[in-house]
Amino acid sequence: MERMSEGKVKVSDLKPGMEKVSVLVRVIDPGEVRRITTKSGERTIREAVVGDESGRVKLVMWGKSIKSLAKGDVVEVSGAWTTVFRGKLQLNVGGTENIKVVEDTGELPSTEQIPETEPKAEGSVPPRRPRPSRGFQRRRFGGRSREESREEGEDFE
Repeated sequence: MERMSEGKVKVSDLKPGMEKVSVLVRVIDPGEVRRITTKSGERTIREAVVGDESGRVKLVMWGKSIKSLAKGDVVEVSGAWTTVFRGKLQLNVGGTENIKVVEDTGELPSTEQIPETEPKAEGSVPPRRPRPSRGFQRRRFGGRSREESREEGEDFE
């Protein structure tokens, strides 16, 4: 995993595998709270779309980090990490102290002015699923090995 310093980064600078990310973003779409099933059981998440002057990204809030957000809110996110899901980079946050709605100082563009561009998910390698090992088993055709079938005059080519 790539490490990040404590300074804030722009959305366009996000890359797969980053940790301890801090960003200041505006909420474009607060999303809905919903329940999903993961490998570790059922979880509650909220997927919001947030952005700054450099672009937009999906912010996934897990469990206790879920806040009541409204379109246009300015949010300070800290301790976040990036992942790639379905070919798109997303920013994840967990923990109540890692996301705060802050005063809008006019530093960020309005929701309409945030560019449509998203950070690239390139450089990530999708997880490989292990294939079952076949070992050195003999292939059998109708209960007989290929060699036994050939001896009886059957042709498989």
